[in-house]
Amino acid sequence: MRELKLILFFCLLTFAVSCGQQKKYVEYKVAKGETMRSIARKLDIKTKDLRRLNPDVRRRPAPNTIIIVPNTKSLATANAQKETFRKKQQESIVEVDKDSIVLNTNEDAEKFLIHEVKKGDTFYNLTRFYNVSKAALISLNPELSDGLKLFQKIKVKHIEENANETIVYNDEIGEGVSLKVALLLPFRVSEYDTVAADEIFDNSRLANYVTDFYMGAELAIDSLRSQGVPIELNVYDTERNSSKIRTVLEENDLDLNDVIIGPLYSEEAVVVANEVETPLVFPVYSKNQSNFKSSKIIKTAPDKAVFSEAIATHIKEVFEEGTITIVSDGDLESEFHASKMSEILQDVDSLNEVQLLKAVDGYIEKERFLEVFKQLTNNWVVLATSDNVVVSDAINSLISLPDSITAKVFSMDKGKAFDKIDDNKLARVGFTYVNDRFVDENSEFTKTFNQQYVAKNNSLPSFYATKGFDITYDILVRLASGTSLKETFKKGASYRVESKFNYSKQLFETTQNKGLFILQYNEDLTLTRLK
Repeated sequence: MRELKLILFFCLLTFAVSCGQQKKYVEYKVAKGETMRSIARKLDIKTKDLRRLNPDVRRRPAPNTIIIVPNTKSLATANAQKETFRKKQQESIVEVDKDSIVLNTNEDAEKFLIHEVKKGDTFYNLTRFYNVSKAALISLNPELSDGLKLFQKIKVKHIEENANETIVYNDEIGEGVSLKVALLLPFRVSEYDTVAADEIFDNSRLANYVTDFYMGAELAIDSLRSQGVPIELNVYDTERNSSKIRTVLEENDLDLNDVIIGPLYSEEAVVVANEVETPLVFPVYSKNQSNFKSSKIIKTAPDKAVFSEAIATHIKEVFEEGTITIVSDGDLESEFHASKMSEILQDVDSLNEVQLLKAVDGYIEKERFLEVFKQLTNNWVVLATSDNVVVSDAINSLISLPDSITAKVFSMDKGKAFDKIDDNKLARVGFTYVNDRFVDENSEFTKTFNQQYVAKNNSLPSFYATKGFDITYDILVRLASGTSLKETFKKGASYRVESKFNYSKQLFETTQNKGLFILQYNEDLTLTRLK
């Protein structure tokens, strides 16, 4: 069956490549007043298809933005229309787009975020790191039309747009650096020794996770080795009992390694951390991780409290006027997050009061929303709950409000409760949420990762494999700089295939990752990364 799936996959891949070669794409310069929808209409294609070709471009692109479009017959007509429009408007246009102004060198540093191009920089890395489009970079730096040049200083965005942006970590590989890595995973080889492979993977989620995570980690190590970093990988099967962990510790000096990745279970991580001096990377999320005390542990998955803090902080940064209502389901966890978010939002100068609504018997009637909404527009509702019934009822109540009243919905995550709601409903309320993963399937970086993974493992990477790659690559490339992990954490956040790592390290405390994305549903059901 697996061989059949593999053959089918490669057949589809070959078909997709051949189709891609037959369909040509060209650049299109946006005229003043054009939107993605109007351009799609001119080209006789769907707006969502145009957005997929240009995932980093807003619905209303700035004039002179360069986008990618299919080279259809409609393109010639669209260009002719655009040229006619340009000639008619040429004499009457008096305002100047601030992004097109060329500033003096001394003024640039004061008004723009400046980036110096380093070895390994690509347009994809820069656009992902700074959350800007390639077209926006070229608009600010026309010389980038010829590509990036080493040591070149470029304008990224206006400083006011970057006031709350995270400092970005730049990968550097030091000369003569070699690494030793210990990987502790519950392969459970002895237990599965007499069990057929198909039976193992069909019946065990753990077996799938461990195997996929390992294959992703292995690809990360291969990638760094290809960049000239000698890496010795020491793999230990922790099975699934505390006595095996003790045996591994007794028979091996794990402190001979530069870093330890694993174990997967929180109680085992605590045991190992108490016995070693080497940094220990905890590669999964556990409800118990908030109880970690060891300064040697590095938590790669953000605590849930960080999620609620992230959405509240985002709202605080962008809120201008209107009402904010926080909805809870009444249980202790929901009340904790609602209280935490309310505390953060109380500091908003333009906000008189944060309203709190608690579900009654699992429901929030729309009349209760009408009672707290003080105006027709800018009514922001924050769902501090993951209860299926409360989430569904709140969304349905909000979209059934009179057309004259608008509401926007925020959440600290997009759990299973939201998976049960139609995406069109989420789009109607501009659903904005926090997530610890974001992937651009159209990016060259992601495509390259997928291709390398397929070439090595004969299958597309799963979520677990990608996580294994991201965590392993990020930690090891930081160590490859020749600097301690603690020092690299001070140098900024990093973005990998689908993860963001923004480690917070305080003296004598556990290091935790606070790297999260703020994502928003668009009308055409695409997602925009706001932060």
